[in-house]
Amino acid sequence: MTGREERQRGRRRNRGDGTTKPVLEQMPWRQPTYQDPPIEPLDAEGVEKIHLTAMRILEEIGIDFLNEEAKDVLKKAGVDVDPDSDRVRMDRDFVMERVRRAPEQFTITPRNPERSIVWGGRHTTFGNVSSPPNVTDLDHGRRTGTREDFRALLKLSHAFNCIHFVGGYPVEPIDIHPSVRHLDAILDKLVLTDKVIHAYCLGTERVEDAMEMVRIAAGLTHEEFDARPRMFTNINSSSPLKHDWPMLDGAMRMARRGQPVLVTPFTLSGAMAPVTLAGAIAQQTAEALAAIALLQEINPGVPVGYGAFTSNVDMKTGAPAFGTPEFMRATQMSGQMARFYGLPFRSTGANAANFPDGQAVWESMNSLFGATTAHANVIYHAAGWLEGGLLASMEKFVMDCEVLQQIAYYHQPVPVDDDSLAFAAIAEVGPNGHFFGAAHTMERYRTAYYAPFLSDWSNFETWMEHGGRTVHERANTLWKKIVAAYEPPPMDEAIREELEAFVARRKEEGGAPTDF
Repeated sequence: MTGREERQRGRRRNRGDGTTKPVLEQMPWRQPTYQDPPIEPLDAEGVEKIHLTAMRILEEIGIDFLNEEAKDVLKKAGVDVDPDSDRVRMDRDFVMERVRRAPEQFTITPRNPERSIVWGGRHTTFGNVSSPPNVTDLDHGRRTGTREDFRALLKLSHAFNCIHFVGGYPVEPIDIHPSVRHLDAILDKLVLTDKVIHAYCLGTERVEDAMEMVRIAAGLTHEEFDARPRMFTNINSSSPLKHDWPMLDGAMRMARRGQPVLVTPFTLSGAMAPVTLAGAIAQQTAEALAAIALLQEINPGVPVGYGAFTSNVDMKTGAPAFGTPEFMRATQMSGQMARFYGLPFRSTGANAANFPDGQAVWESMNSLFGATTAHANVIYHAAGWLEGGLLASMEKFVMDCEVLQQIAYYHQPVPVDDDSLAFAAIAEVGPNGHFFGAAHTMERYRTAYYAPFLSDWSNFETWMEHGGRTVHERANTLWKKIVAAYEPPPMDEAIREELEAFVARRKEEGGAPTDF
């Protein structure tokens, strides 16, 4: 038996009839598009008032830019840069002229062009959980993330067709030293997946190394890499009213090479932003547009996105809350602002639960409801997020993918034609029959409805006969089967050798500087 045949045997189980069945039966890879109009809590006057308040914030209060290069760029463009502080005040005409340079829609092409995705318009995409320091599963409990856990989550991210891009690290591989962690992590992302990937703006070396590795993995020249989007980054403002050095440095480096930047203020209403939603969205908008204007000044027309992470806090404890009614409304309002500026919109699937229980499900569903009804084009943390972003869960990843697949199925066109109207079938059955055995039903029953891979629709007696297993237990079994049966996407051996040689060289050079 060849190595490939052994992998195929591990990936499939025998059906007993001479054929095999996939470990995971799922919908094919595709990018969903919204079929319904967005929900818009604000009327035109409300949108205009938030816009005007954001402009006043930029003009009268200003934003701190903790990056000398960014301030130099803005000063040369005629922006009011305070010589005695980091404060920058932007005229609304300057801001809006730069914002209008940004494309409303663009395509990102990874090393496998078949995994290209479109951001903007009615298109949406889902990404995996990103950046938690801890990981959990039912077998080993909550623990610090390792490279093994990191790789397992990457394999899940690759296996599920409803995951369209790989965000930040699905869990921090804490067992790799920070100076070289990005090299091993990005190597794993590029080898174990062939989807669009994210790079962190956490210092010059990390961003430059990431861009070079993506270029190598796709077999591109520098000119080909710079010519179109191949990867992306996301930066967060340090709310209130501040953009820090590493985020700006990385964003500017990406922008110069034509790579997309999502600007997502982390504005918790009641803590880092006003307690009112309108005030929080106005501040969020000012912070986002300030960085977007900078990037458009650096490279006019570079793809960017307007991001939203406005939620509220528990006013009793100060703890962040997600998936709340305020979170949903803030997301929908943010979607309106993104469309007002003609920018692709990034949102988040989030919850504050500590276990993949009912609270985790309803808060995640609320977050996804807010994101999808707002027509978010980019939905971060859509699978696997727990504990307010401090924990990645293997079981929650699988549970979330069931939900994401159902959302994608929901956003399919509903045919209305002679065949689907079924007049002949209705006439055949008449008032005294049923449709179970009708020819119209028999021709379509296998594909008529959504088929879940995780939900159990059996009655109580059948469920008990099969062990009475909860959804967490079923998810636990499934994620382990998927990881065990995983097969990496193809990569040219010469390209892999070049990637590994680059990583080895950069490690010898010390990687990225750290404090220890």
